[in-house]
Amino acid sequence: MALTTSAKGTCVVLAATIAGAALAACGTQHGTHGTHGTHGTSSGFAALVAPWASAPPSAVTRTHPALTPRPDSRARHDFAAPSSVPASPSRAAARSVPSAASRQQRADDGKASRGPETAGPAIDHSVEGGGRSVALTFDDGPDPRWTPQILALLAQHHAKATFCEIGPNAQAHPDLVKKITAAGDRLCDHSVHHDEAQSHKSFSYNEHEIVDAQHEIGAAAGTGAKLWYYRAPGGDFSPAIRGIAADHGLRPLGWNVDSEDWKRPGVNVILNNINAELKPGAIVLMHDGGGDRSQTVAALGTLLDRLDAAGYTYTFPQR
Repeated sequence: MALTTSAKGTCVVLAATIAGAALAACGTQHGTHGTHGTHGTSSGFAALVAPWASAPPSAVTRTHPALTPRPDSRARHDFAAPSSVPASPSRAAARSVPSAASRQQRADDGKASRGPETAGPAIDHSVEGGGRSVALTFDDGPDPRWTPQILALLAQHHAKATFCEIGPNAQAHPDLVKKITAAGDRLCDHSVHHDEAQSHKSFSYNEHEIVDAQHEIGAAAGTGAKLWYYRAPGGDFSPAIRGIAADHGLRPLGWNVDSEDWKRPGVNVILNNINAELKPGAIVLMHDGGGDRSQTVAALGTLLDRLDAAGYTYTFPQR
């Protein structure tokens, strides 16, 4: 663009510059399901387990999640929307950075149910174990029908997993939360209302979703139990959301293998989805709540058999 000395030309140049900067800022602040879970190609595992599926992978229609919006969370998870949402302040206030004193106060308030003091704000897509290890994660529970079946399958295979729980669900089923921790599995905060548009809301709303759920899950788990991670519903992370989680000792948790079991597409399709992306060091996303998870349970039994046969071990997401 040629520069001009006229007032009109100067305004055009300034407007274009400001608009470009705003677009760049938005691109770095808003996480989507596509960026939350990175999808890679399988390295070695597919060759070992390709005979799993009775239907060829081509029978599964897959679209890039970054290009296709996720369905409304109420349709996906059978959750009712919050009866009321706190009024949002201006966008500037929603994105404002709290003072060091206020951040420390919130961190101190959450210590009763916090994990170790090593959580950082970066979204975690790696695992603790080396070699042929995989981290299984289950979202939206606990559920009195499906969570016990998943725990039983994990125990049969001496497998460990991370359970990303909705605060009120944990509050309603503290016995299940205690069974999870007693089995040596880990707990993850998955918000209060499972709002997949969290990043568009105010700082105080996000703090409520993360910290209130942390307290509800921690209370259900009992004294001494730890919450290790925070997984934003639908992967809807922003810098502010990651910062709140880290301030309260929770590592933002992503995934890189999406089973898409929430769609209930059939057991073979769920296994195909996992097989297409699974490799050593993967974090697998599945669900133990939010609807009928009979297909997830059936797929998990087969998945564990074949992971064992392929020499995989079970680990947790990196802290």
